[in-house]
Amino acid sequence: MHIYFSGIGGTGIGPLALIAKAAGFTVSGSDKQDSSYIDYLRKHGVIDIHIGQSREQIATVHDRRPIDWYVYSSAVEKESPDAPELQFVREQDIMMTKRDGLINLILKEKKLKLVAIAGTHGKTTTTAMVVWLFKQLKLPVSYSVGAKINFGDMGEYVTKSEYFVYECDEFDRNFLAFEPYISLISGVSWDHHEIFPAREDYQQAFREFISQSKWTILWQDDSDYLELTADSNYSVQDAANKQIKSITLPGLYNRLDAWLAIQAVHELTNQPIPVLVKHMNDFPGLQRRMEQIIPNLYSDYAHTPEKIRGAMSVALEMAAKKNQAVVVIYEPLTNRRQHHMIDDYGDCFDGAKKVYWIPSYLAREDSKQSIIAPAEMIAHLTDPSIARACERDDKLVKVIREHLKKGDMVVAMVGGGGDSLDEWIREKFKK
Repeated sequence: MHIYFSGIGGTGIGPLALIAKAAGFTVSGSDKQDSSYIDYLRKHGVIDIHIGQSREQIATVHDRRPIDWYVYSSAVEKESPDAPELQFVREQDIMMTKRDGLINLILKEKKLKLVAIAGTHGKTTTTAMVVWLFKQLKLPVSYSVGAKINFGDMGEYVTKSEYFVYECDEFDRNFLAFEPYISLISGVSWDHHEIFPAREDYQQAFREFISQSKWTILWQDDSDYLELTADSNYSVQDAANKQIKSITLPGLYNRLDAWLAIQAVHELTNQPIPVLVKHMNDFPGLQRRMEQIIPNLYSDYAHTPEKIRGAMSVALEMAAKKNQAVVVIYEPLTNRRQHHMIDDYGDCFDGAKKVYWIPSYLAREDSKQSIIAPAEMIAHLTDPSIARACERDDKLVKVIREHLKKGDMVVAMVGGGGDSLDEWIREKFKK
């Protein structure tokens, strides 16, 4: 079967392409722009990829070998319901689904039990942690992680695996297409406002996801936020549990994510908690989660106030060990998000010596909304004096170099993909 992946450079579609290839399918795909993720896929054997999503390009692929299944990113349809690729696929009567259709087929055909990690924040890290524990226990596991890891591919299918570990996101209600064997909720706060116009819509979607799961592990705070009633189908964890202190990873939020992963793997394998904690303390991290670019310069996928607080907790602990000051370069992810969360920034950068705030990374924007300037967002901080509006330019390169020369710890906080602050600093500060 020939499967064509549209939006193949995305963190949801890309790993699935790797899994499909490993499962024996013929794989090809497209994306609107080149990126480090595209390079990663090519280096891992997915080479039939073209940049651009025109009718002519997909027609050429189809002529060379007929496409049996068109799997597309939610963003493709959101940006343009009549995109050239979508029109071509409909005219050719090619089967088309979002990624959940293919994942459910793989689960069914390969008889895999789904371990789903959901949540507004922390789900990528938690997913990687679950995979790490399985690998340390030498147990076969199939999985999809939305970031690069150094202990495996972003997506793997292993023939003898019993479980499929999946970063199951809520965007476009993707996670409601599944009935997990076990699910983990890493943290919940209202997001994706274009899909969930009201906070209650978002909460209800998570309640539905939990009801579809055979067993769920989540925190007490999230249980309260979702207004769950007592039920035998989930385990509510206490963040004050003294055993969590035995986890030595930097950052409180990292330790909490680690505890969820430990609980899940303990349930699935019956391995003792102390053994799992020991393995977890060796967790090497993953790309764009406090990833070092060059000495003292880091990139982190923090783009909501909750994620920023989590990243700050890690950075401040790391910096304290070297008696460093923390400096942040912040690129908000999408202008539409800012209209909903501008009042939530508050003290999220507390502890930073300086914050350099650049314009938002734009994607799938509402043309009716005004673009919020960095200076306006900075005004909503508890202490606006720590932040400065600036541009992503040579002046910023100079500022970063000056802070590095002083020995400061500089963290780029960014959620965007191609042509984002993350890719910019990798280019400007090559090893």
